[in-house]
Amino acid sequence: MFVDLKRQYSKSLKSFDTEENIDLAFYRPIGFAWAYLFRKIGVTPNVITIASIFLGVGAGVLFYFDKLWINVIGMLLLIWANSFDSADGQLARLTNNYSKLGRILDGLSGDLWFIAIYVAICLRENMTSAFFGEHMWLIWLMAVVTGMCHAKQAAMADYYRQFHLYFVKGEEGSELDSTVTLRKQLAALSWRHNFWRKITLYFYTNYTANQEVMTPAMQALRRELAARFPDGHIPAKFREDFRRSSKPLMKYTNILSFNWRSITLFASLFIGQPWLYFAAELTVFNSILIYMTRRHERICRHFYKELRDGKY
Repeated sequence: MFVDLKRQYSKSLKSFDTEENIDLAFYRPIGFAWAYLFRKIGVTPNVITIASIFLGVGAGVLFYFDKLWINVIGMLLLIWANSFDSADGQLARLTNNYSKLGRILDGLSGDLWFIAIYVAICLRENMTSAFFGEHMWLIWLMAVVTGMCHAKQAAMADYYRQFHLYFVKGEEGSELDSTVTLRKQLAALSWRHNFWRKITLYFYTNYTANQEVMTPAMQALRRELAARFPDGHIPAKFREDFRRSSKPLMKYTNILSFNWRSITLFASLFIGQPWLYFAAELTVFNSILIYMTRRHERICRHFYKELRDGKY
């Protein structure tokens, strides 16, 4: 029984290359317990994702109040929401129940959590803060710019993880998409007969297109790989060499994901200055994004040149 559970737990993980220590120590074991329970009672990954949206938005509402004990309840709700966010992916991997809708919902859930959190912080600062004085519009401007940066940070972190997983587990173990394929799928759908499916795919296609615009060297490498290995059988040596070069960047993708973001948020709430979370997003997290993007593009240019020089 224990050996089987251990095997199932390993199957529920994306890859040890891309998993963060906090996740492995805390969220993944809890997520697996939820996934194991929900599989028993027939709950689907998308239902878990929707439940996480309500929990995360509820947490955001509680951050409006200038009382630490209420904020702590919000923190616990946000942790619960993220355990569900972990569980939906783990359940999908355990049951092979993947879908584009599930991937879109998974990304949307985190966006909705933080929209609620940002609005709550702004309203709270408007009610209680003496720092901004008569210039309360500044906190709203910070929130809008921070939200845009947050979206870009999360999108790129996810994209680099999926590209790494493509070389670790192959196409079946990654959720790496391309706008060429997505636009073909979009064109095959009818607005009249497939309205909801088409509109979600439309937004997901735009999301993927924005990821591709940020990564020209990666796209050149993907095109070169597709041209040289149209059957998808990329040489094992290339996969391993790229994996080895990409792996050190996974720690930065993890920093730009939920855990360190939430730790920063919780710290700002504990000291009663939630606006400092916005400041950290705009400075520290954006600096990591810029460094990570430049370094990954440099890696892709190197391997593109290696392919063109016939070294694989």
